[in-house]
Amino acid sequence: MWKDPFDSIPHLVLGGARSGKSAFAEQTLASFHPPYVYVATAQVLDEEMRDRVARHQARRTADWETLETPYDLSGALGRLGGAGKAVLVDCLTIWISNLLLRGDGEEIETRIHELCLCIQRADYPLVLVSNEVGWGIVPDNALARQFRDLAGFANQKVAAACRSVTLVAAGIPLRLK
Repeated sequence: MWKDPFDSIPHLVLGGARSGKSAFAEQTLASFHPPYVYVATAQVLDEEMRDRVARHQARRTADWETLETPYDLSGALGRLGGAGKAVLVDCLTIWISNLLLRGDGEEIETRIHELCLCIQRADYPLVLVSNEVGWGIVPDNALARQFRDLAGFANQKVAAACRSVTLVAAGIPLRLK
């Protein structure tokens, strides 16, 4: 039976590091017609991140444009309204890390709520990627614990705002919602 891909959009894709979540998110978005927008939250600050970004870019065709948005994710998503483009946000945990390291800790929960409103108002196909960081050991410092807690909070709120949620483990997608 044919399934309308809009029935599962907006869609949150969760997973651990190197789990295959970004590749799965790109495949999910490819069920829509181009053009596509890759909203990148990462900042290239070192060689390892430069290599990681290059690997992600190599997977994408010329149908993709990149919008680098390390801080104002809600603003970027709001500006994409009406453009008729399918959008992938990769990733929420790097966005949270950027805000924390910039000193925006007190405002992050507000920004997460603003993001959820943007998700609910999106008039375009939207897939978001985030890391599930709460399954490991308890971090040994306050900043790392704050990051873990904010990432967990964001994942819960964004999952509630999305129609569907998939967890990717070992490259295998597991539908949660």
